[in-house]
Amino acid sequence: MVEKPPVITDVRPWGNFKQFCHNEQVTVKIITVSPGQKLSVQRHQHRDELWIILDKNLLATISGGSVTSVPGREIWIPRGEIHTIENCGNLPGRFLEVAFGEFDEQDIERLEDKYNRV
Repeated sequence: MVEKPPVITDVRPWGNFKQFCHNEQVTVKIITVSPGQKLSVQRHQHRDELWIILDKNLLATISGGSVTSVPGREIWIPRGEIHTIENCGNLPGRFLEVAFGEFDEQDIERLEDKYNRV
């Protein structure tokens, strides 16, 4: 299992910042899940993912176990782990995804998909 990279917190006079990566090959996205919708149950062979929850009402499932979403919660998904996330609320829900490694949308292996994508 690949370990989650260390998160560095730096305190400044105005507050602080968290650094999730430094000079690494990463792709960063903010993903919005509409109310009642769900990403495919999937896994990747060429990247690890760090999800940082931005909004309430998202329910992440990693290798069959559910993770309650709380804004600010960090969820580490090593490559090869089966995962999905769904919006159980009435408002759009967002999370920040930091993908470590070779990023390619073709690396998505969908195991279940409510939209009938392969």
